[in-house]
Amino acid sequence: MVWSSAWLSGFAAADDVLDALQDWAELHEVVAADADTATTVDIPARGEPAGHPAALLAALRRTGAGPGRLVLPVAGDVRGLGQTVQFAAEALHTGEAAVHGTLGLVPETVADGVLRWTVFGLGAAPPGNPVALGEAEHELTGAMRVAAGLLTELGVARHRAGVREELRDRLAAQTKVRWPEGMPQRALRVLQRATEVSVILDLAGEDEPGGALSASAATKREQALRPLFDAVRIARCAAIDEAVRTLSNQSGRV
Repeated sequence: MVWSSAWLSGFAAADDVLDALQDWAELHEVVAADADTATTVDIPARGEPAGHPAALLAALRRTGAGPGRLVLPVAGDVRGLGQTVQFAAEALHTGEAAVHGTLGLVPETVADGVLRWTVFGLGAAPPGNPVALGEAEHELTGAMRVAAGLLTELGVARHRAGVREELRDRLAAQTKVRWPEGMPQRALRVLQRATEVSVILDLAGEDEPGGALSASAATKREQALRPLFDAVRIARCAAIDEAVRTLSNQSGRV
C-alpha cells in the first residue's frame, strides 16, 4: 500500500511497485468481490480467472482512489473499515486490509507463495482513525517495558532450545522488504521495532508452557502479551500512515 500510494502520487514507477510485491509473495492475484465491483474496476469477479496486479494499479488510478491507508482489525476494534459488511467481515477474518478511497482491498494467502487481493466497492470512503507516529512509538515502547518484567517472571521461552537463533532467523526473513525511495526514517524505525516485537510475540505464543504450567500463570502471560499486540497494530498503522503522507506530499514525479 505504501508502494501503490507512492505510485499514485507519481513518486514510484509501476514496474517498481510490481517488483516490490515479490517481497510478500511470489505470485499475486487480483479479483473483485462481486459482479458490480468487477464492472466498475474492470477486474475479474471471484470465480473467474484472476487478474494481474497491474490491473489493480490501473483501477486505483481510474477511480481516483488517492493515497491508501492500512487497517489491522481485530475483534472489538474494527475502526476504519466503514459500513460495507462483507468487506469488514473478510478484513476481520484475515486481520489486514487496505483502504484506497472508496475501494477496499483484502489480501489472503490462498496457496504456498500465492497472495490474492480481493477488491471491494465501499460506496463511500471510510473515516480514518489516525494516531500520531510519536504517540504510537511511545505506546509501543511503554508496552514493551511493562510486559518485559512479566515475561521474565513467567519464564517465556526460557526452556526453548535455540530461541535466540530462531528469533534472529525469523526477524531476518521479515525485514527483507523494499520500500520506496524517500521513505521517512522514523516510520522505518517504528516498523522495524514493531516487527521485532511481533516476532517475539509469535515465539512467546508458540512456547510450550514449560515455565508456566498453571492456568493462572498462562492467563497472566496472556494478559502480559495482549497490550503488546495492540501496540504493534497501532504502531504499524501509524508508521504506514506517516510514510504514505510523506511520499504523497513529495513533489518529484517519475
